[in-house]
Amino acid sequence: MKKLIYSLLAGALLISSCKDQDLMNINPNKPIQAHPQLLLTKVEWNAFRAFGGTSPLYANRMLVQTDGESEGQYFKWGRGDFSPYANLRDVTKMVEEADRIKDNSYIALAKFFRAYYFYNLTLTFGDIPYSQALKGESEKNYAPVYDTQKAVFIGILKELDEANTMLKGINANIAGDIIYKGDAAKWRRLINAFRLKVLMTLSKKENDADLKVKETFAQVMQAELLTGTDAGGDGQLIFLDQEGNRYPEFNSSRFGSGMFMSATFIEQLQARKDPRLFAYCTQTKVAKEAGKAIDDFSSYEGGDPAAPYAETSIKAAAGKVSKVNLRFPGDPINEPLVLMGYAEQEFIIAEAIVRNWISGDANAHYKNGVKASFKFYQNYVKGYTAFFTEEKANEYLALPLNDLALSASTEQKIEQIANQKYLRTFFQSGWSAFYDQLRTGYPEFRRPQGVNVPFRWIYPQTEYDNNRANVSKAIENQFGAGNDKINQQVWWVK
Repeated sequence: MKKLIYSLLAGALLISSCKDQDLMNINPNKPIQAHPQLLLTKVEWNAFRAFGGTSPLYANRMLVQTDGESEGQYFKWGRGDFSPYANLRDVTKMVEEADRIKDNSYIALAKFFRAYYFYNLTLTFGDIPYSQALKGESEKNYAPVYDTQKAVFIGILKELDEANTMLKGINANIAGDIIYKGDAAKWRRLINAFRLKVLMTLSKKENDADLKVKETFAQVMQAELLTGTDAGGDGQLIFLDQEGNRYPEFNSSRFGSGMFMSATFIEQLQARKDPRLFAYCTQTKVAKEAGKAIDDFSSYEGGDPAAPYAETSIKAAAGKVSKVNLRFPGDPINEPLVLMGYAEQEFIIAEAIVRNWISGDANAHYKNGVKASFKFYQNYVKGYTAFFTEEKANEYLALPLNDLALSASTEQKIEQIANQKYLRTFFQSGWSAFYDQLRTGYPEFRRPQGVNVPFRWIYPQTEYDNNRANVSKAIENQFGAGNDKINQQVWWVK
């Protein structure tokens, strides 16, 4: 009997010892589980700052460089990169943790961020890994196939629809949300506004029977959308004067002696007597020394984005070229970064009405967009609020060049709307203005003779190194074997 008891005790001690050993083997500094709220904060911070910076501003004819040849300014870029997939891995992890605790609110937001990243990726390259992407850990699939761009867009719209549906009826606060402080209803408004943006991106495919662009646009218009008020405001990231939370361009070395404003951008603002000019850039040195007022439109001048950079350098040295407003590198808080806002939404709706996708007053939505942009700068740009009051916005809209009602044809109206969308994107909305230009042709991008505006970027070298068969097949299907080039026209703009 004693032998039996000793055996049982020994067995129990052995089991206990094994369990203790298992616990000792868990590294507390490398947790294997986390609440999805911790991942959401990181996902939001990265997503709202993605695809921005100064790079789009050179391509969009807003900036010029004087101390070297900018590849964006002269449309000479080459390879893109798949770095957004790294951020998508965090989104995937958030889904896994949300599944573990059975919380659909995080899964819904993950669908939105997936749609956002894949939308930008497919516009960057064309066909991309989508259906088999991000399955290296779960399925050991390290060489995903490339989905057609059409299939990617269908998937994006499906995920956005699912995200909106999943957030219906969620009243609990979504912890970790730094954008809307956990308000699911506000997220639904943003998601639906982004759905309109994706659908308008597909305007050249409005008659595609599979996409049903016009019909879907009309359906989304019946859903909750951004309102331009605090109750349904912009999807924007607000910055704080704290380490790690400051405006991304604060103290950036990019704003050195070689960065100046583009003449074509300044001239567009001057022609419309647009006060956003004052918030975007500085007076020229010559104008400032002459004592001209900040609101004197003649005291601003840019460099020719199509001219050799040395030519603008000479002009800048003479004090005749404006620089970027000092608030961008000098203010740690500055303005928020808007991923999708009411102003853009209203311009999209105005264009949809002009295209006869839906009924409504295009002029009213156009005015809403302009006024919302003015209000944004009134709220967030210190020292310039007097230029962006509602009275100033109404005066601006009354000028013939800014009055949509005076545009006679459909094409003229689309040009007017596209130009206004463009003018609000200085350090905002990433590459949206560039893609809108590819889609509509507006505004016209001045460029050196013989240089075309590219449609895409070349696939990353890492894909040739690690996924050659699939990337080669994608290139052949889209452009013909070996034609991975920036001037190859992609499906969405054909």
